Amino acid sequence: MAATRDGYGQALLDLAVNDKVVVLEADLGKSTKSLHFRKEHPDRTISCGIGEQNMLLVAAGLASSGYIPFASTFAIFTERAFEQMRNGVARPGLAVHVCGSHGGTHTGTDGSSAQSIEDLAIYRTLPNVTVLHPCDDVSTRILTKQLAVSKQPSYMRTARNKTPVLYDDIEAGTIQIGKGIELKSGSDVAIIACGVLVSEALKAADQLKQQGINTTVIDMHTIKPLDTALVDKVSTRCGAIVTAEDHSVIGGLGGAVAEHLSSSNSTPLERVGVKDRFGESGQADEMLELMELSAPHIVKAAQRAIERK
Repeated sequence: MAATRDGYGQALLDLAVNDKVVVLEADLGKSTKSLHFRKEHPDRTISCGIGEQNMLLVAAGLASSGYIPFASTFAIFTERAFEQMRNGVARPGLAVHVCGSHGGTHTGTDGSSAQSIEDLAIYRTLPNVTVLHPCDDVSTRILTKQLAVSKQPSYMRTARNKTPVLYDDIEAGTIQIGKGIELKSGSDVAIIACGVLVSEALKAADQLKQQGINTTVIDMHTIKPLDTALVDKVSTRCGAIVTAEDHSVIGGLGGAVAEHLSSSNSTPLERVGVKDRFGESGQADEMLELMELSAPHIVKAAQRAIERK
């Protein structure tokens, strides 16, 4: 068990060998785990205080000057800087890499005001912006390091709480931006998940197996650009799809898959995510159950999708 934010922090340390890599903080380095880079390389760390909009524009200036800036804060606070991300970063196409930690209802006891359930949808609307939501600390570390050589801006969501580690360094070569990963192969239904719900999707697959249902499970860590070739592949194989995310059902992974399917084929799709509502305060596992995101709810969605074939 490990938190994806720890993978982000480790990646920054790994990237420090490149003296063009700089890190920006908005007073939350301890929480986002960028503090490890700050301790080792204070001369390449910029504290912007509680000023997320300013942080994004400072990062834009650094990117335009040949640096590789990584800027982090809580996911909910990145929403304050949307206009700066749009006009200062995305529109000129500057390779600024934003990490929003503590995203989703899995954050738990911080309550609805701190639970960003719309961040993936917001940043997915911006042209040229890569949007990522990894499921474990290993994939977070690998994907963050890949961003350092990307010429496009990006937004990555990480989580505060620990989740199962699903990959090891031997499998690192299979983790690529823009390419989903097939964790289980089955022919009856495909569950396409991201972030903290990938492990729940694997639990759901085990429960479905007991019912004689063979399930494909995809870790779709890249929301944009979506791996549409993989979506088409499992659509043809399974004929029924479920998406699972700790995010609003509007505009996130489920929205991206639905948009693609609407223009390609009529495969039945069931979306597991936060319904059109805000979260509440509770423990992480309580929130998964309250929001109907846990494995039993994914199982029910899979059964509905199969019935619609």
